Amino acid sequence: MVDHPPETVNQVVEFANSAEPGPGWELPLLLFAGFRSLIDRLHSELAAQGHPEVRPAHGFAMQAIGRAGITASELGKRLGVSKQAAGKTVDRLERLGYARRLADDADSRRRLVTLTPRGIDALTRSAAIFEQLRAEWATTLGDRRLGELTAGLRTMAPADGFRMDVAGWFGN
Repeated sequence: MVDHPPETVNQVVEFANSAEPGPGWELPLLLFAGFRSLIDRLHSELAAQGHPEVRPAHGFAMQAIGRAGITASELGKRLGVSKQAAGKTVDRLERLGYARRLADDADSRRRLVTLTPRGIDALTRSAAIFEQLRAEWATTLGDRRLGELTAGLRTMAPADGFRMDVAGWFGN
């Protein structure tokens, strides 16, 4: 274990309004805080628009399912979770009325997970809410700064996509 002086412990609050670059550990925390602020605002607005039961994990799963549908196994791969975990997520989405399992016309052994009209409505509303949130960020940061931030994040994101198993980062 490394012994750190008290001033080097992650004290994000102390740097909150600083124009200085800040210590290295601050960057991932700020990125996560920005992510959380967007996701929390999204879900608050989704609840107000008739989708109070949607959780972030559901949104990631519905994005991964898409309009064409996929198998639970493919969903697990896209989310970076086991087939069993994906199956539980699908079970929950089915109970909430956001997804359904259908026989695959091309292969009778497969069951496709597809979004219901309610699931598509939640994603459509999410897209509109994200546009509103992005506009708010543009108002606060300015279009140029937000464009530079977005371009920089695209540069740093893996070229082959990214895993959406956010909950897995915290030991779920």
